[in-house]
Amino acid sequence: MQIKTAEFVMSNSDVAKCPKSMLPEYAFIGRSNVGKSSLINMLTNRKSLAKTSGKPGKTQLINHFLINKNWHLVDLPGYGYARVSKSTKKVFQKFITEYFSKREQLVTAFVLVDIRHEPQSIDLEFMQWLGENGIPFSIIFTKADKLKPKAIENHIEAYQNILLETWEDMPNYFVTSSSKEIGKDDVLNYIDELNENMQLSSN
Repeated sequence: MQIKTAEFVMSNSDVAKCPKSMLPEYAFIGRSNVGKSSLINMLTNRKSLAKTSGKPGKTQLINHFLINKNWHLVDLPGYGYARVSKSTKKVFQKFITEYFSKREQLVTAFVLVDIRHEPQSIDLEFMQWLGENGIPFSIIFTKADKLKPKAIENHIEAYQNILLETWEDMPNYFVTSSSKEIGKDDVLNYIDELNENMQLSSN
C-alpha cells in the first residue's frame, strides 16, 4: 500500500464523539516511550503527523487520522504513563477501555512493544485483556535497529514462550524500526489486505 494522503481529523477523550463515518479503523497503542509517534510518522511518510516527545505520556487523547481517504489510523494514549497522576491515569484508562469495547469501526489493534526489553508484565496484561474481550490485535516490536538479529530472535521467542502458556497461537507480529523504515511495507500491506477482505465480505 502506498500512503498518498494522511490528514488529522480530530482529538477527543469521548468515544461518542469519534468520527461518525463507518470507515475501518486501526488503533495503535503501547507503553509510553515505545516509539509510537515515530512509527506512525514513518508509516504515513510524514515527519510530524503524530507529535513526538521526549516526555512519556504525551499522547493523552484519542487521535484520528484519515489515511488515503478510506481508513482511519487511531493514535491512542499509552497505558504505562511514567509521569502523570493516578487520577489522570484513571481517566485515560477509562476512555481507552471504552474505545475498545464500543468502537464498532475498529478492525484491529496494534500493540507496540520495545524489542530491546524482556517481556514486561504491563504489555502482557494488556494483551491478555484484549484477548479476553475478543479484540483482534497484532504485536509491533519497535526499535529493531537497536539490536542484532539474534537478540531480536531471542526476545521474540521469550514473548512466544510466555504467551503460549495461555494462548493457543502466538499473535500475529511485526518487527519494525522507524529510523530504518524496517517493517513499514509489512504493516501497511497487512492493513491493505484487511481492508480488501472487508470490502469483499460486504459485497
